Amino acid sequence: MTLSELSLNQKARIIDFDSYDSVLETRLREIGFAEGDQVTILHFGPFGKNPMSLKLNDALIALRRREAQAIIVEII
Repeated sequence: MTLSELSLNQKARIIDFDSYDSVLETRLREIGFAEGDQVTILHFGPFGKNPMSLKLNDALIALRRREAQAIIVEII
């Protein structure tokens, strides 16, 4: 399951990254995403649920759905 598939207020743990785009994976890691981190979806934007607001280890982050599709998670 990817981060983009989670529902509002659903908690998950990052388990991997989709390796289709190494530049995007590097960018996500620089922002602070890493395996084992907990994420919670807080809000979706009005147009196609874009962007999405999430909590990542007590930090608030806005992310495009396309970027969230590269993060593989498991529901907690």
